[in-house]
Amino acid sequence: MDGRVKQSSEAAVLYEVVGNHIALVTINRPEARNAINPAVASELGAILHQIESDDSIWVVVLTGAGDRAFCAGADLKAVSEGLLDQLFTPEGGFAGFVFAPRKKLWIGAINGFALAGGLEISLACDLLVASEKAVFGLPEVKRGLIALAGGVLRLPRALPRVIALEMIASGEPIDAVRAYELGLVNKVVPAERCVDEALALAIKICGNAPIAVRESLYIARQTFDLSEPELIDLCVEAGRRIVQTQDYLEGPRAFVEKRSPRWVGE
Repeated sequence: MDGRVKQSSEAAVLYEVVGNHIALVTINRPEARNAINPAVASELGAILHQIESDDSIWVVVLTGAGDRAFCAGADLKAVSEGLLDQLFTPEGGFAGFVFAPRKKLWIGAINGFALAGGLEISLACDLLVASEKAVFGLPEVKRGLIALAGGVLRLPRALPRVIALEMIASGEPIDAVRAYELGLVNKVVPAERCVDEALALAIKICGNAPIAVRESLYIARQTFDLSEPELIDLCVEAGRRIVQTQDYLEGPRAFVEKRSPRWVGE
């Protein structure tokens, strides 16, 4: 696609602006199956902060370099060297990402293995487009570990409870088709189309009013955590904010004038 702006290909995480309002972020360690080392955690955390501060970016696609793995989790070499703490950031947790507060919508383009911390990064995304070659799993218990970077918390929310518990307790993975059947991913596509299909979904979302999307996500992301009265209060507050925006007026105006809306994000 045209309009990409990118940094040096030697960076541990690549950041590209793709067309209008869309960013593509790539974990760039294909030789290590995109495992998270200190450089990835630091750079991904910084890029996330940059994106969240950039009003021109509305949707983000996150993927891994190469065609083997989205992310294989923590870099065990770094762990063996005593660098485990450096795989986390104070604000974002593991990889600088899994617990980071976010307003923008993130789409994971899962182009291969998403295991351990790789699945936890996937679970932190809002939507997932999976390659036919994708595999999802939390093998931590096989190594005497616990998936504490969101895995044991989020997988039971993303899958039927008994399936999630089986994956957590057995450490056995599921393939892309099974993940789709269970509702873990939005779609499964040919491997060579994974990123392009995720970008196409991003483009579709960017056809909607960005503030309305963000406000809707803010509420929807909390449906497991808050009571219905609390969620209703959030809806009322969001309604008060949205009516003060230019886009709130633009939507009905465009409909009446029989034209596509021109969203400004204000």
